[in-house]
Amino acid sequence: MAVLEKIQERSIQCSMTVLQSLKKMDETKVKMLFVFDEDRFLSILTIGDIQRAIIKQTALNDSVFTIIDINKKFASPTETRAQIREKMLSLRAECMPVVDENGNLVDVYLWSEMFKHSEPEHREKIDLPVVIMAGGKGTRLKPITNVIPKPLVPVGDKTILEVIMDQFENIGCHKFYMSVNYKADMMEFYLSQLEHKYDVEFFMENKPLGTIGSVSLLKGKITTPFFVSNCDSINEQDYRDVYDYHVSNKNDMTIVTLVKSFKIPYGVIKTGEDGLMQSLQEKPEHTYMVNSGVYILSPELIDEIPEDEFFHITHLMEKIMARGGRVGCFPVSENSWHDMGEWSEYLKMINVR
Repeated sequence: MAVLEKIQERSIQCSMTVLQSLKKMDETKVKMLFVFDEDRFLSILTIGDIQRAIIKQTALNDSVFTIIDINKKFASPTETRAQIREKMLSLRAECMPVVDENGNLVDVYLWSEMFKHSEPEHREKIDLPVVIMAGGKGTRLKPITNVIPKPLVPVGDKTILEVIMDQFENIGCHKFYMSVNYKADMMEFYLSQLEHKYDVEFFMENKPLGTIGSVSLLKGKITTPFFVSNCDSINEQDYRDVYDYHVSNKNDMTIVTLVKSFKIPYGVIKTGEDGLMQSLQEKPEHTYMVNSGVYILSPELIDEIPEDEFFHITHLMEKIMARGGRVGCFPVSENSWHDMGEWSEYLKMINVR
């Protein structure tokens, strides 16, 4: 009973849908759930399992039973605490079930219990260039952007620019290229005054070139896959997962997409000939994959961006697909993404952080 009480908030039934389990992770702020068939423990469900299922076109209203791996290896009662600790480190698992030979869940080790202090990162880092699109005027955040550029808007005790750059530095990326225009001198001065020095190369967008057009100015400078990020959202996803997907799937471009649900707060009626009602659906919910504004691009794509022309990232997507290229989508959960494009969203972001 003590074990079940310990994991009560992160336990689900196998009949729960994929979308419901994703929302459960968001609500409880975890990336792993324990799946049961009534009282019988079946397996664990991770955020990675859900992401791989979405990539494989699994329907979000399918039950999680269809995507869990019942053959996952867990700890056994014969293993020592030190062995379980090492297993958790190697798997980067926030929880480790202890299962006996009959499949019964006899104990659970949580990361917070096993690692009281910070542990060294046991995952290989990547060092890819990062292009940050920071040239916009941030008109939706006026009047604050009349005074400072959007990348310098504070989020906690840092600017959103620093939060984004720190996230990339934490996975090993250190070389930044920053497309600037509006109040560029203020951004350069601000970064130069920080105690932590970022390796940033600024390049000027002398006229509006769209959401990717200025990257044409980097021809000859980038020869590896690289990240492109906007400057008005924060994503809690480890971008190494996105890079692994990009490489293994042989994509030309990978878009980090948000699994976003919208609930219509009314009964929706479908009508047919003569306006006769055919069906009624009460408060339906629709789920979409939304562009989060973070991408991985193969270096060859820089040559496909026209020079000195207004060109959106959507134009590049269409161009790739028209020639038979691969544009992949890597899904992240709704609550792992925080936007500040508008005042209402910015206020939500600073409250979350």
